[in-house]
Amino acid sequence: MSNAQLTPVLFALLLLVGLAQLLGYLFVKLRQPKVVGEILAGVVLGPALLGRVPAIAHIMNGAQHQGNIFDFVYWLGLLLLMFLSGAETQQLFTREERREVGWLTIVGTGLPFLVGLGLAPWVIRPSLAGPNGNRGSLMIILAVGVAVTSVPVVSKIFADLKILHTRFARLVLGVAVLEDIVLWLALAIATAMAGKAALDPRKMSYHLFATVAFFLLGLTIVPRAVKKINKARVNIVAQQSPVGYAIAVLLAYCVIAGALDVSMVFAAFLAGFAVVHKKRRLFADALEAIGKVSFAFFVPVYFAIVGLKLDLIRGVSLWMMAAFIAGSCIIKVLSVSLAGRFAGFRGLDLINLAITTNARGGPGIVLASVAFDAGIISSKFYTTLVVAAVLTSQVAGAWLEYVLRKGWPLLKPSARSEAATPVAENPSSLIVL
Repeated sequence: MSNAQLTPVLFALLLLVGLAQLLGYLFVKLRQPKVVGEILAGVVLGPALLGRVPAIAHIMNGAQHQGNIFDFVYWLGLLLLMFLSGAETQQLFTREERREVGWLTIVGTGLPFLVGLGLAPWVIRPSLAGPNGNRGSLMIILAVGVAVTSVPVVSKIFADLKILHTRFARLVLGVAVLEDIVLWLALAIATAMAGKAALDPRKMSYHLFATVAFFLLGLTIVPRAVKKINKARVNIVAQQSPVGYAIAVLLAYCVIAGALDVSMVFAAFLAGFAVVHKKRRLFADALEAIGKVSFAFFVPVYFAIVGLKLDLIRGVSLWMMAAFIAGSCIIKVLSVSLAGRFAGFRGLDLINLAITTNARGGPGIVLASVAFDAGIISSKFYTTLVVAAVLTSQVAGAWLEYVLRKGWPLLKPSARSEAATPVAENPSSLIVL
């Protein structure tokens, strides 16, 4: 690649990461999720705003014509985000309040997912489908979009409000972690089904079996084997370069997934799940180092490109956006409220739990990106999912800040001591979302 070809790509990346960091900083100062500012950076540089300026349009179009580099940075950012999300899953998971977490997960997540599946045949329209979208994959994407909750965004909100040590934070994060594992599996199945309706049923069956088997093994048997390799004395790479070793685990998972024709997004998530070893500070430091680099460049650029892909001129359906956001929020809030009543909560407790678990955040955006890149959903539905993720996250942060400013309790005191084992005061760098 010549200098003339490489220069616009580097210039475009400079604009994306610079504006993403600037707007992300401003949104943090406004006590809003940083990810909103990062996505907005792509929107600002896109055809809806600065992309109308000939000089900016020339730079961005020239960079996108060199699609291999742009796509590589985009996918590397997504894979690193999922890798760190998998690592965060183990770090945030707690065994406290099992009964409450169980009710909130089973009813608060399961009910919206089932309602989404049940309503899908009546609400799915051709305008929702992408080139590879079939009825089955679209139904799953719609159901996951209704049920998903963001671990990264709620973690960031809790950290900013200094409530990570509370029972409320433990409950919400425990629910979000459990439901994300199940919903990532559902999304993996949807991508395996994408575009397969007209193909050999044996091939589609293979994709589904390979995806489910890869996911289940990656949550059970394989992490144990990887952890033994992590602490093996003969593992010189892990001892001398833990950062290099952690990245090697990520790449190995992705290579195996690629060979099996399984989505690498879920392979990256499972790699992070496997590489964490709580008893070895070595890997905690390695993940922290990877997180610093990832959230300094690759992840902000990924979210900026998400914003760049938003077609706010032709790819917006206000009716679709309003219907999905209103319908999904009502279903989620009512389901979590019902689950909270089963778990023994009342009054303001139910409102706080329902609004907070309704934050879609990073997972909602990843859902949209993966489904759009797989050709399952249209640009209009993609925009709808991203906007829903952003708005629900902003509402959750604003509501919790309002409750604390009023001096109201997030949860009424229970028999359990609030001094029970807290969530780590300084979770991994993933909370910057």
